Parts: sequence; C-alpha cells; structure tokens
Amino acid sequence: MANANVRVRFCPSPTGNPHVGLVRTALFNWAFARHHGGTMVFRIEDTDAARDSEESYGQLLDSMRWLGLDWDEGPEVGGPHAPYRQSERMDLYRDIAQRLLDGGYAYHCYCSTEELDARREAARAAGRPSGYDGHCRALTDEQIAAYRAEGRPAIVRFRMPDEPITFTDLVRGELTFTPENVPDYGIVRANGAPLYTLVNPIDDALMEITHVLRGEDLLSSTPRQIALYKALIELGVAQEIPAFGHLPYVMGEGNKKLSKRDPQASLNLYRERGFLPEGLLNYLSLLGWSFSADQDVFSVAELIEKFDIADVNANPARFDLKKAEAINADHIRRLEVKAFTEACAPWLEAPYANWAPERFDRAAWEAIAPYAQTRLTVLSDITANVDFLFLAEPVEDEASWAKAMKEGSDALLTTAREKLAAADWTSAEALKEAVLAAGEAHGLKLGKAQAPVRVAVTGRTVGLPLFESLEILGRERTLARIDAALARLAA
Repeated sequence: MANANVRVRFCPSPTGNPHVGLVRTALFNWAFARHHGGTMVFRIEDTDAARDSEESYGQLLDSMRWLGLDWDEGPEVGGPHAPYRQSERMDLYRDIAQRLLDGGYAYHCYCSTEELDARREAARAAGRPSGYDGHCRALTDEQIAAYRAEGRPAIVRFRMPDEPITFTDLVRGELTFTPENVPDYGIVRANGAPLYTLVNPIDDALMEITHVLRGEDLLSSTPRQIALYKALIELGVAQEIPAFGHLPYVMGEGNKKLSKRDPQASLNLYRERGFLPEGLLNYLSLLGWSFSADQDVFSVAELIEKFDIADVNANPARFDLKKAEAINADHIRRLEVKAFTEACAPWLEAPYANWAPERFDRAAWEAIAPYAQTRLTVLSDITANVDFLFLAEPVEDEASWAKAMKEGSDALLTTAREKLAAADWTSAEALKEAVLAAGEAHGLKLGKAQAPVRVAVTGRTVGLPLFESLEILGRERTLARIDAALARLAA
C-alpha cells in the first residue's frame, strides 16, 4: 500500500570510489520511496575531514545521476531540512550534545586509552563482556574536578538504559539486545568533534526519516540509536523512532564480504565496461530480493511497482559477475535500435576506438548496429566487433590467424574470392551461398569454409554475422582483404 509519508535517506561518506554494495543500499531506499510515493533524502556524511574529499563527493553525485537514482531533498536540490552535508551542520550537533549533557542523558568520560585497554583485557580474561565498564558514569564533583585539574581530555558518552532493547527489524524480525552487550558509547570526541553515533540519529530525527534501510554491518549500532532516539524525543528534537531494516551482506569470492578493495566492487568498473544503468540496477536489486520465482529481468518501472522491503532476504547475497553480465545483455537487447546506437557512441570514439576518427562511417555503423545489438554483453564490446569496418586493414590477431588458416586455406580462399566476386552484393544470403559453394568445392561445410574468410576480412575468429558484415563492408574492400590474406599465405 502506498504511503506518501515514507521518508528514507541515503547517506554515504565521500571517501573513495562508489562501490556496488553502496549502490545496492541506495537502490533499495530509492525503490522503497518510489514504491510508496514517498521522499528520498540524499545526505552526505562528511565529518571525517581526513578521509573525505570533494572529488569523491562529485563522484557520488555523478554516479547517482548516471544510475537515475534521483533524490527529492539533498545536494543541488535543496529542501526544508538543508543543509544536507554534515560538515555544514556542526553547530546543530554541538547544541544537541550539550542538551544531552544537561539532561543527564550523556556524561563526560575521562578514561585514557591505556586505562580502557587494560580494563577491557582484564574483563576478557575474566570472561566478562569487554565493552566500556561505566567507570565515569557516576563520578562525583570532586572526582571530576580532580580529572580536570590533571588536564585530562574528556569525550562525551551516551548513557545507555539498564534494560534490554527490543525492536522489530523489517528484514530480520524481532531482535533483542541486552544491556551488557550494549554499553555506554562515545558521541563526541575529546576535541569536540561529533561522532557518527551522534550525528546520524540527529539528522534522521530532524529530517523526519521514517525508515532506515542500511547494511547489516550497522545492526549492532541500532540499539544505541534507539536509546538515543528516546532521549531526543524527550528533548523535543525527534518525533518518533524510525523503523529499521538491515540489508544482507553482498559477498564476493571465498565467502567474504565484498569490500571496497575488491576489483569487482567498483561502480566505475561497470560504467567503464558499458553496463547500462538499467541492467546494473536490475542485477543489484536481486542481491537480497527477487522479482518473482521465474523472472530475473525487469525494468526499473517494474522494480518500483513490485519492491517491498518485507521481501528482502536476510541471508548474504553473492555477487555473480556472469549473471550480472547476462542480465545486462538482456537489457541491451531490449533497447530500441536508435537508443542502442546512441548508447554505444562513447566506445566508437577515442580513447576506445582503434581507428582514425575520419574513417568512421556512420551509415556503415547504423547498418551493422542491429546485428551487433544481439551479440553484446556490455557496450564496450562494440569496439572490437565493428573495428573491421573502420580500419584500413583488419586487426592483426596472430592467435586467430593460426586457428583459422590451416593447410589448404589458400585454395579455399582463392575459390571463395572467385565466388564472391561473381555474387550479388545486395544480398547477405547470396554471399553466404557463394562461400557455401566454395566450401563444397573443397569438401568443407559452411562452418569450416567461412572461418578463413572471417579472419581474412575481420581479423578475428568470432564476431558479428559474417555475411551481413561482408555486405556492409562491400565488394571492393572484402576482395582486397582476401587478396592480402592470400599474399600472406603465399609468403
């Protein structure tokens, strides 16, 4: 059922290149918002000055636009809860942190790193939970004064309740966390910089987020945020606690979580290879969710219509590159031919094209495009499939030459040249009959007969339909290439 009050957020940090796991999170939030006619908030969590960069920020925005994941509030769009970059909201965080301190929801912790490490080690040795032990939770005024006189720096910790926290995860069902497993936690560094544990819930509260859909790796922080939400509600900052849904891990090779360092994790890789946004989004939506038992390929519009967070599977999802490519190939074939020719344009130009720009023949490209469309897995494949049309000579591929040019290939090519020279070049079928006749003259079936012709003309053993390719290349260039191959064989 549609619910226009749904408000979700996608809040990445601008560090490094976007990766497919991050995109899957953005996609599920976006699809959920669009399914319900709700609001997609795009927020940038850029409080880590040491790791964040403007270059990564620009890549995030560019990637979202390329994928078609539009947002209703956020950078370059604005909205009632601006600004949407955390680095521009620091005064807000400082004010609320002070209100949490004044209200007794938080306190200053003067423990040094060495003291914390020693007490954690002792707790582990004794078989107790090794989280923060509450040492500074109830300091007297005298103890606080003594620590301050020493010049000890202090962080701000949130005071967790002494009772279990239970919530219903939209993906995993009811979950309970006991107090010993969720100790008091830091929300402000000693230098006054707010931590993710504070700023993320504050922004969600102020931006009236209703559903938090995020990765499974953040599940352990949820009871902390729920406790903080209750405090923010009592302070009048928040209206309600959002619903939480934790999305399954995306796994790579060897049953390991797909990390940003894995080569196949980079969104830029798929963009550069020529994945269609629709094909990539289709595949990523299947990482933890399914459209139906018998349909894996669907449009973005169909995804929006069908998507329900309740149907997301809690089990880890494995990234399968071959399946991603197969789904992308299906989306390429779904394009109108004109849209396909336009989509291929970047791979028909420098730096991808290996021919001089002036040799590009648009009429030849538009003639071959329908045949190419049925063969491609990714758009970047187009360059090697059509270069024979735009190069002065076919590409030199020694492996292909060695594979196709067996004993007797010179005699076959000589006969094929004669037959082709006399053929009707307005018909691919007539060219096929010519090569078939040449093969029969040498006791060869069509498959064996056409292999040397293909390599002589295109330079490769595999490619687009041969006889349609010859028709588009034309009689003069085809015969000249066969002559060149014969001369090479004779030498």
